[in-house]
Amino acid sequence: MLQDEKDKLRILVHPDLRTVVPEGDLEYLEAVLPDFLERAKLHPEALFKQLCSLGAGPLVTQKVGSSISDHPPLLKLCSHFVQL
Repeated sequence: MLQDEKDKLRILVHPDLRTVVPEGDLEYLEAVLPDFLERAKLHPEALFKQLCSLGAGPLVTQKVGSSISDHPPLLKLCSHFVQL
């Protein structure tokens, strides 16, 4: 999840999500991702705040910062992701 200066959110996922996420977690992600897309349209700032504090279940916040370019490994990883 990336947020720009205008609070617009981009939800990025691995292009082969089904092969990199364990089967038990995949069902959860497939259920929650459409909700994230809808909430990103309606309440982007609230969703981003919530996601920045995740620390339970299959979704865990790895990095939080004001610029993804401050985290080269994360930038490289995200460059391969696709937007939902």
